[in-house]
Amino acid sequence: MTRWKGWILNLPGKNSTSKQGAARRRRVHGPASKPVGGGAENDKGLRGSECWRRHLHPSDFHGLSALAATAVAEGLELAEDLHGAVAGVFLRIRPLGAVTAFLYRKAKGSTRVLYRCLTTLLPPHATPSPARHSTPEREAVIAALNGLVGDHLAESDNPMQISMQLRMAGKPLPAGRQALAAAVQPASGKLLVLVHGLCRSDLQWRRKNHDHGAALARDLGYTPVYLFYNSGLHISTNGKALAAQLEALFRAWPVAVEEITIIGHSMGGLLARSAFHYARLAGKEWPDHLQNMVFLGTPHHGAPLERGGSWLTAVLGRNRYTAPFARLGRIRSAGITDLRYGNLVDEDWVGTDRFEHGGDRRQPLPLPRGVRCYTIAGSVGKRYGDLRERFLGDGIIPLDTALGKHVHGRRSLSFPRSRQWIAYGVHHLDLLGSLAVYERIRSWLAPAGMRSSRSARRP
Repeated sequence: MTRWKGWILNLPGKNSTSKQGAARRRRVHGPASKPVGGGAENDKGLRGSECWRRHLHPSDFHGLSALAATAVAEGLELAEDLHGAVAGVFLRIRPLGAVTAFLYRKAKGSTRVLYRCLTTLLPPHATPSPARHSTPEREAVIAALNGLVGDHLAESDNPMQISMQLRMAGKPLPAGRQALAAAVQPASGKLLVLVHGLCRSDLQWRRKNHDHGAALARDLGYTPVYLFYNSGLHISTNGKALAAQLEALFRAWPVAVEEITIIGHSMGGLLARSAFHYARLAGKEWPDHLQNMVFLGTPHHGAPLERGGSWLTAVLGRNRYTAPFARLGRIRSAGITDLRYGNLVDEDWVGTDRFEHGGDRRQPLPLPRGVRCYTIAGSVGKRYGDLRERFLGDGIIPLDTALGKHVHGRRSLSFPRSRQWIAYGVHHLDLLGSLAVYERIRSWLAPAGMRSSRSARRP
């Protein structure tokens, strides 16, 4: 115990006056003026505990311990329900005996006590500082965790929850015109906002050494900013927050905004549509400057994986033996259940049980009026009509859903054929790194004169 307590007390955030402790911090984190970058290559030669200290913030230990305590409590509830179901059928004991019920209560109580003891040994709870360096590995894990259980993290005020931020190079943009002018250099009047998908982060727009935002800045003069958000919250909740953040950014932008373009990947496209809807309702100014929206593999009408998960949860819940396991299906976040049919507004889910297996209750929401909307669907097939294209789409999102098509006409989205494109041989995530996809986006967004001159140069 002494060994482990000493290790915990030496975590980042604990005061240490010893030369050995200071030397260890310099070896792991580097000089204060030069934060250590992420990457597996930097982990070579470090002991396991040193790797943990490099990647984790002090608040992460509080967040992880809280999640672990919740997981143990849920596991005990599942075991108790399963025990009761089996005992009721085979042993004719309903409810569980007093001794068994007492043991389960004691186990749950012991979990709470252990959690409280652990928190006393951990470094003081502190909200992660935006200035504190965070490795790409940590960002990816935090983003995935928020996508899976982000609503629970927010409800329990877990320090690992993500607060929505507009960022550049992984750093939050400051508030205020002067601070923005110093941070964004050079700033152009062509503002590009990139919105990631479920369980992803803003840093993951770079794939296969390509970033659509950086490439559009180079080729077309856009200034890209990247949204980082808790993808486990309801899409409409994030939509309202994004509408407010874009208004603040628009008002504080260092130069006059000539145009705004939004590129959304997967869930990010739904979030962009929701934000536009709520911005219009609130009478905000930035929608008047929004000229283009580009959707990459966006599940406009939902994702089959979530519908399959909903069906499986419903089936498990109907049988007395498997009903306890249906609890596991109710762990998934509100953001995930919104992907069943592509919920965009509060009315799509308020007043309903989001885990109930049912039909599509969405309010039909058309594409933003007055905005040029483009959509790109990936296909694992190699050509049009390929069976893999028909049944798998990009491996996650079906082709018709990504193109906005629906069997009920009133739900179909009216993308002109010239603003639809299928990327053959491209998986869902590879839409981010495909040069063919980028060329299509660039050709759509390029000024008319640039498009014609480029076409004239082609052999």
